[in-house]
Amino acid sequence: MGRRVVSLSEVAASDLPLVGGKAAKLGELVAPGLPIPPGFVVTTDAYQAFVDSTPLGARIQEEMGRVDLQHPEELDRICAGIRSAFEATPFPPDLEDEIRRAYEGFAQKYAVRYSAVRSSATAEDLEGASFAGLQDTYLNITGTDAILSAIRRCWGSLFTPRVVMYRTQKGFDHRTVRLAVLIQKMVDSRVSGILFTRDPNTGENRIIIEAGWGLGEAIVGGEVTPDHYVIDGQTQRLIHKQISDQKVRLVRQPLGGNRREEVPPAERSIQKLSDERIARLVSLARVIESHYRRPMDIEWCADADSIYIVQARPVTTIPKTSETPTKMPPTTNGSTADESPLVRGFGASPGIAGGVARILEGPAEMAKLRQGEILVTSMTTPDMVPAMARAGGIVTDEGGMTCHAAIVSRELGVPCIVGTRTATHSIPDGSEVTVDGKTGQVFRGLERAVHSAAARSDSAPGAGGGPTHGHEHAPVTATKILVNVGVPEKAEEYARLPVSGVGLLRIEFIFTAHVREHPLKLLREGKKEELIRRLTDGLAQVCQAFYPRPVIIRTSDFKTNEYRGMPGGEEFEPVEENPMIGWRGCSRYIAPVYQPAFRAELEAIHRVRTDRNLRNAQIMLPFVRNTWELEQIADMMKEAGLRRSRDFRLYLMAEVPSTVLLAREFSHHCDGFSIGSNDLTQLVLGADRDSETLGRMGYFDERDPAVQRAVEMLIEGAHAEGRTVGICGQGPSVYPEFAEFLVRKGIDSISLNADTVLPTIRTIASLEQRLKLDDARRSG
Repeated sequence: MGRRVVSLSEVAASDLPLVGGKAAKLGELVAPGLPIPPGFVVTTDAYQAFVDSTPLGARIQEEMGRVDLQHPEELDRICAGIRSAFEATPFPPDLEDEIRRAYEGFAQKYAVRYSAVRSSATAEDLEGASFAGLQDTYLNITGTDAILSAIRRCWGSLFTPRVVMYRTQKGFDHRTVRLAVLIQKMVDSRVSGILFTRDPNTGENRIIIEAGWGLGEAIVGGEVTPDHYVIDGQTQRLIHKQISDQKVRLVRQPLGGNRREEVPPAERSIQKLSDERIARLVSLARVIESHYRRPMDIEWCADADSIYIVQARPVTTIPKTSETPTKMPPTTNGSTADESPLVRGFGASPGIAGGVARILEGPAEMAKLRQGEILVTSMTTPDMVPAMARAGGIVTDEGGMTCHAAIVSRELGVPCIVGTRTATHSIPDGSEVTVDGKTGQVFRGLERAVHSAAARSDSAPGAGGGPTHGHEHAPVTATKILVNVGVPEKAEEYARLPVSGVGLLRIEFIFTAHVREHPLKLLREGKKEELIRRLTDGLAQVCQAFYPRPVIIRTSDFKTNEYRGMPGGEEFEPVEENPMIGWRGCSRYIAPVYQPAFRAELEAIHRVRTDRNLRNAQIMLPFVRNTWELEQIADMMKEAGLRRSRDFRLYLMAEVPSTVLLAREFSHHCDGFSIGSNDLTQLVLGADRDSETLGRMGYFDERDPAVQRAVEMLIEGAHAEGRTVGICGQGPSVYPEFAEFLVRKGIDSISLNADTVLPTIRTIASLEQRLKLDDARRSG
């Protein structure tokens, strides 16, 4: 039956396929002691059991397979029918009993009267796809029956037209996405809001906090304009406050549910979050960013006594270049832009756009908006995403930098201004305006947009040479730039980046997204062919998207604690005190008990190269400790028809110091190395990469001299034997000085997460040019 209910305190990041993005992120923060409200998760296994035991499963497969976004009326009909079926279908008795017992035990243990019931999808809070506000959440729910009803409604929210449209645009398969539901103790929020650890509009090192009275849903939904605080990222000093006039707030009703009430006049225009609480929140945010080692978008709330973290996800929309994108209107009548702005607000998504302003009262008027027009409204809702996607720019009366309009606009790349207060009254419907999403100003006329486009055209390389694409003129670098791919569904999108191929495709992501069961369990059940087919399909999807550019597939590197969490895993996986340096990587492949599973991986890769004729598939082995295990693995690869040759390369992850110390010896067994900087740093410095304490104290840092010396030794040893060295990780994009060190030492390639590719290419190109100039000066 799988794991259908799990405690939030037992959830790890590797459980994302089981508990969804929201719960996986929060569960990961429980162990370090961050203030997360207690809860439990009704997992994706429970969702699958529900749909498989009812006619819903067949209905979803059939109707989602014929979704056509060009026929919105038919999409509305299909989605309404599926949602109604979820709400009307009773739970299987055994599943209902399991959830009832879990909730009643949870309520008794934590003295829970009110609960939050929150959707947590397998495709949400991902890099480049936040699914902001698209799936349902229900707050202040009381009683077991109400909890069960809310769970079904959350499941049904996977199939609203707006979610289906968003998934289609982001390349996710509707028939494979599953939804978990997170039930947490409800905080009686006096004040709540959102925090960005990096300015999402400009990318500057500034912490942005927005705060408002009552429940945070009013802020996210754009019903109120929150206080806006800016903190310097270096000094942690509060450098700017903008206090809003908040007239209404969302609060708990005594019998459950929420209600809107007027804020007492004396509280409307005062600072919502004290300076002391701002400092406390900044401290928590620094811990969270240190844990994830990337900019984070954090939702928080506070009662009379404490601050709580209720969501943490990567910032999906940090600007990728210093350039300001310009969207031009389809036509112009030659009007000019007045120097004084019509309205001002928060610049929420950068860029300059000119076009006809179209005031919309709500989703019912979306058809009024033509392609490229400026959408002006009080506040967008998730139902308005189709209109937002065709807008040239967006302007709202309400909202802050973390409201729905801001988040979705940044993902769509549409210039956006929020919190103007008066846009729907100050901007005439049908007038021509220019929107500056960086400065937060709207001007009359189109002259500013025209001048901005002309300036960009004149300064662009190859100006006048025909149509271009966003990265067509990315600078050429001597250092090869590759991209990391997680889920196969993003491969088509990432393949459009100016990269030389895929430097890291983790096969365990194929396991979690496409296989979803422990491989030894499938093999024992006689499902070897099914296992190989699922792996082949997932790998081939990526190789096809990038063909003929190489795709380096890293074979599985699950730790025992991660494998135990997969259905059937407990039977095959030992309990280890320190799985990070336990039975993982190559040591698994040569163990007789696991060899059949590894051979299935090899067979899948062989089929990708032969049956699918995608000979760009290459292999990389993780967590290599010694050369004798490589000899055994080479024999298994040969038996699977995988022999090193000019068009089939074998790479090794350099994570264990032994590969550095004996780089020349390891070079005889491979065609190149890829530095796994997290594990290498951990093992060189003896610093547990999962230790929040050591992380906060500064022990875990790729820039440490000992780590850099190890990297230097590896490059020297590998190059002496004619082998290449790359790195796959965020270090070069997060730390420009680390990127400069790698380039100076002659790194051959750098593989990056997709959202950092373009800015890092520019950084590397600038570094290489500067190094050439330095060499020229010295030689001169």
